[in-house]
Amino acid sequence: MSGNVAGVIGRGLETFWGLETEEALKRVNSSSQGLTTEQASDRRNLQVGKSIPAGGRHGRLNLLLTQFLSPIILILLLAAGLSASLGQITDSSIILAIVLISGLIGYWQEYRAAEAVESLLAQVRIKTTVIRDGLEVDIPVEEVVPGDLVVLNAGDIIPADCLILDSTDLHLDEAALTGETYPAEKASGILPGATVLGRRSNSLFRGTHVVSGTGTALVILTGRETEFGRLSERISQVRPEAEFERGLRRFGYFLMQLTFVLVLIIFAVNVALGRTVLEALLFSTALAVGLTPQLLPAIIGVNLAHGAREMARRQVIVKRLASIESFGSMDVLCSDKTGTLTEGSVQIQGALDFAGRASENVFFQAYLNASFESGFTNPIDDAIRGHRSFDLSGYRKVGEVPYDFIRKRLSVEVEREGRHFLVTKGALMGVLAACTRAEGAGGDVVDLASVRPEIERLHEELSSRESRTLGVAYRDLDPDSRPTREREADMTFLGLLVLHDPPKAGVEVTIRQLNHLGITTKILTGDNRLVASRVGELVGLTGLGVLTGPEIALMSNDALTQKVGEVGIFAEVEPNQKERILLAIKRAGHVVGYLGDGINDASALHAADVGISVDSAVDVAKKAADIVLLKKDLGVLIEGVREGRVAFANTLKYVNMATSANFGNMLSMAGLSPFLPFLPLLPKQILLMNLLTDLPEMAIATDGVDSELIESPRRWDVREIRKFMLVFGVVSSLFDFASFGVLLLILKARPEQFRTGWFVESVISASVIVLVIRTRRPLFGSRPAKALLASTIVIILATLALPFSELGSLLGFQQLPALFLIAMGAIVVAYVAAAELTKRIYFSKGLRGQVDGNH
Repeated sequence: MSGNVAGVIGRGLETFWGLETEEALKRVNSSSQGLTTEQASDRRNLQVGKSIPAGGRHGRLNLLLTQFLSPIILILLLAAGLSASLGQITDSSIILAIVLISGLIGYWQEYRAAEAVESLLAQVRIKTTVIRDGLEVDIPVEEVVPGDLVVLNAGDIIPADCLILDSTDLHLDEAALTGETYPAEKASGILPGATVLGRRSNSLFRGTHVVSGTGTALVILTGRETEFGRLSERISQVRPEAEFERGLRRFGYFLMQLTFVLVLIIFAVNVALGRTVLEALLFSTALAVGLTPQLLPAIIGVNLAHGAREMARRQVIVKRLASIESFGSMDVLCSDKTGTLTEGSVQIQGALDFAGRASENVFFQAYLNASFESGFTNPIDDAIRGHRSFDLSGYRKVGEVPYDFIRKRLSVEVEREGRHFLVTKGALMGVLAACTRAEGAGGDVVDLASVRPEIERLHEELSSRESRTLGVAYRDLDPDSRPTREREADMTFLGLLVLHDPPKAGVEVTIRQLNHLGITTKILTGDNRLVASRVGELVGLTGLGVLTGPEIALMSNDALTQKVGEVGIFAEVEPNQKERILLAIKRAGHVVGYLGDGINDASALHAADVGISVDSAVDVAKKAADIVLLKKDLGVLIEGVREGRVAFANTLKYVNMATSANFGNMLSMAGLSPFLPFLPLLPKQILLMNLLTDLPEMAIATDGVDSELIESPRRWDVREIRKFMLVFGVVSSLFDFASFGVLLLILKARPEQFRTGWFVESVISASVIVLVIRTRRPLFGSRPAKALLASTIVIILATLALPFSELGSLLGFQQLPALFLIAMGAIVVAYVAAAELTKRIYFSKGLRGQVDGNH
């Protein structure tokens, strides 16, 4: 069957908008009942290789190969192969084995981390409703295949290029493809094959989303064959680099430059000393591997994945691991108001005419509008329908003009007993802009201009009491006319619908807790400044100014950047202005998060350093977010921020420990090798030392973090890492030279004894020093994780036992007399004491006082 399907699907579908429904169904081998599960499975198999790359995900083989594709590793493998060709089979095999083991460990850790994140993402996977086996079922959007029938509602993302079979007031946001600001109206029909993209009113395109209405559509093209797929191959779809990724890249450049300089110098010196080119190449390349934190990608992946799992336990799902750092370093949180700071359960307080008198007609017309609109579910319409019900059996909906964030109103055309009329509700100023008359509760009609000041005073009075107001208006229509935006003119204003959405209990405490974590909360809302200001006061956001959308529209980007620090509430803002505000906050030097869940929040979620949404959000918002909260509550966010900072702190621990220890060892060898008649360590011994010192640090993800390190935002700072590496690397190197002096001058060690003694001292000191510099507190004032302590002890015991084993002999080690072990032990103890003292001096300026307890 698969072959038959492949032969049918794909022919003559390039202009599918020109096909009749029956012909389209025939071309994709489907029916009005959709596909069966078996048919869908067969077609899914045919889709392999045609999907659009998700970005960041790798197959197992690809992930394994990447472990061995760094230039340094390739040089080492080449040198080991050359060594084998010259008869040095044992040494070459040992080097290859160590590189292989290191690569396999890195692969296993990264693969497990990727699997863990994939399982978390499954919890917030974007799904779409299709008809399979005659029933409506929800499936992940990536499993949609040609021939599927997709059932659409407001807020849904279009999973493929589709032909509309039927629809009711279906409007889509196609700005991503066409640049058109207003929603595009969609309906079934047949169009000429040459119809341009923006006029294909019978077609839906992947990546766009439903603004209002419902519909059923036939999937025609998927993956790379869609308009979005073709576009993504022509232009870059790479998401802006996160702060963490940017810092990691800069750190990588720094290591690469340092490694290149050292390798070049060491190689030249060893060749000048008369050593063979191959020996010098192996030694200098092994040193380069030793300097590079080879398991850095794996350990970062493990740390971030562990952090993601811990965050998931607190109902915070991480979609992009790099966003954990942004989450932890966030110092400004911008949030919408409704449902986050307020209960989100809107209450109807009343319906008033233009003079402030109670009006039954105002509420009835609002009820008509709310009952017949087919846009996305919203708490206001739910509240209107739930407050009171009317018998609408004599009314029929004719059409709809969906809400958009420029007009800020929604209209439905209704027919009753042959009379057609348009009912509009929305933001008061938006509704007033479409009106020329006003009608009172008693039926009296007056010119709007004569009562507008009275309406605005009433609006301000209600807003100052934290009540939200909507305007309601109507106009009669000709039976033959269709509802359009142009028809929203010369309307009659009926009055105001008064709403109330109380602040959440305890939200003031939550905002105070965020402030203690170094995070400033700002409100971004479409509500008027009076309501927004009053809510801000009730939740504790006082002392900062208010800026409105119209004021922002008159400001340059530079002026807005200067102003955002003084503003706590942005009111009456449009979706594109939210994006401008977030970019201005970023330009002002802050790491900004944005919490949103609506259709109008997608661009703002992309613009923020970390986009945060909720599991109940519309698909387009959930897809745009980096982090998804399983509960829309700032309290959940606080726990997530803490865990994000723990994960980032543990990642920095590894970077600091690995770079300082490796740099110290390599500096020592580079400094000593010109003065020795033999290599201080053989290449295979350097590689093994690097592997052994990395192994305990894999447990760093489970380590506790001192509470002072999560009390304020922290950012990736390459200069600070470089400073830490130089200071502690030099301290390490000083004790290495002390070891050299003891081994060569006092104990008169032979080359094999020297290498063994220094290897033992280096591995043990590097393992123990992890316990010292993992915390800013005194060594015994902060307990390490059990896994970290246990792995450190295992490595120490294995290192002491290695010279006494057959493997140790193969590696060039020799059993050491007790005096050698005692001398090396004394140096390790002295090194730990010196590192503890150095740590106290190094961090003395950064700590404001001793804080008890661990996170």
